[in-house]
Amino acid sequence: MARRSHGDRRKTILRAAGRLFSQRGYYGTSIRDIAAAIRLQGGSLYAHITSKEELLWEIVDEAAQAFLSSLEPIVRSGRPPAEKLRLAVAAHLRVVTERQDEAVVFNHEWKALSPRRRADILARRDAYEALFREILQEGIEAGVFRADLNVPLITRFILTALNGVAVWYRPKGPLSPEQIAEAFADWVLRGLQTCEPPETSG
Repeated sequence: MARRSHGDRRKTILRAAGRLFSQRGYYGTSIRDIAAAIRLQGGSLYAHITSKEELLWEIVDEAAQAFLSSLEPIVRSGRPPAEKLRLAVAAHLRVVTERQDEAVVFNHEWKALSPRRRADILARRDAYEALFREILQEGIEAGVFRADLNVPLITRFILTALNGVAVWYRPKGPLSPEQIAEAFADWVLRGLQTCEPPETSG
């Protein structure tokens, strides 16, 4: 049998760490816990990592990249605002459901990072929220979303609801990620859209 490569071993370690951080929290998980999950001695784990925080950083960093890279093309696509928002909801939920443990860790454990890394993640979280706000503001300016919307508040409301899916979603549950995304987008758009279509010139 071929020996497992260093890269494969590291992926296994990251998956185990992500699962444990998601279930127990960063501070509730020890290096021994992670090692035991993949049947290694605690000391042997340091042949593959330098610290527990390094694992947290890689998990959170990859999740941040996944969220941003899924949303940026949608915002820049030139599609109508309502379609952009529907696609943004679906993209966010795709990351949440495909990277469920990572999403939980990203949303709840990032504050355990060192100050420099925490600042980096906070900046990327802010950039991600700004993209959602851009979609909402574009819809207001186009006359398809209500003019009285509190854009920062609505953005936080949408993202909080979407992030919560990572806690209760089950791959073998009654709803697929696509069905959940469609339902969420319908609910959100009903609350955002104006009653009258925007006027067109000519």
